[in-house]
Amino acid sequence: MKAGFKRISLIAVMIMLGLGLSGQRQLPFDGPWEDEKFFNVGYSIGLNAMTFKIDPSEQFQVYDSLYPAMGGVLPGINIHLTLNFRLNQFFDIRLLPGMSFGQRNISFSTTSLTDTVFSPQKIESSFIEIPLQLRYGWRMRNVKPYVIGGINYRYDFYAQDKYRIERPVYLRLNKPDLYYEAGAGIRFYLSNIKMSAEIKMSNGVKDVLAHDPHPEYPQYCNAIDQLKSRMWVLSLHFE
Repeated sequence: MKAGFKRISLIAVMIMLGLGLSGQRQLPFDGPWEDEKFFNVGYSIGLNAMTFKIDPSEQFQVYDSLYPAMGGVLPGINIHLTLNFRLNQFFDIRLLPGMSFGQRNISFSTTSLTDTVFSPQKIESSFIEIPLQLRYGWRMRNVKPYVIGGINYRYDFYAQDKYRIERPVYLRLNKPDLYYEAGAGIRFYLSNIKMSAEIKMSNGVKDVLAHDPHPEYPQYCNAIDQLKSRMWVLSLHFE
């Protein structure tokens, strides 16, 4: 899974560098006044990969040999509004209210000799989120490499308030979470629009597992001590 993230990051960096070099060769110096505007508004679309950092329950494993682990990573989508506030030549503050959708799979394995089969837990999430970021960048003609850092409040309105018979999911998540974020990107100054290609990581700081075992399948919840959310996001911003 880590190797997959490294490949995604490498491909994203190569694409951004290639576009940046192409923009430097082909375009004249466009819109030098654009960076002097205090406020810009736009939109953003992107792909995400949601995962968990799973801490197994050591106490539960003393009595049972059920081990949780991340399953395959599936792509999700992000849609945001971008609000950019210029501080000076190098620094901006960005607010990106929007939504993200994705799925995380947790598999369970056992070393016991029983014939019990534990079904993977497919946990879908739909977030309302409000990232607040500080961006530092330096313009070089028609491209502007930058780095970002900030926080992101996410609310998972798809998380279950209670277990439902029609949904064979035996783990519940808390709805709110706070993330810290870091990333990098390149801004391109085109003839009529500014476009940014960006990759960032987003790590949750709270244990999002609702420690409320399913009445019929408590072993799924009991096998986990903590769940912390992780997300990688590859985005295109347009202003």
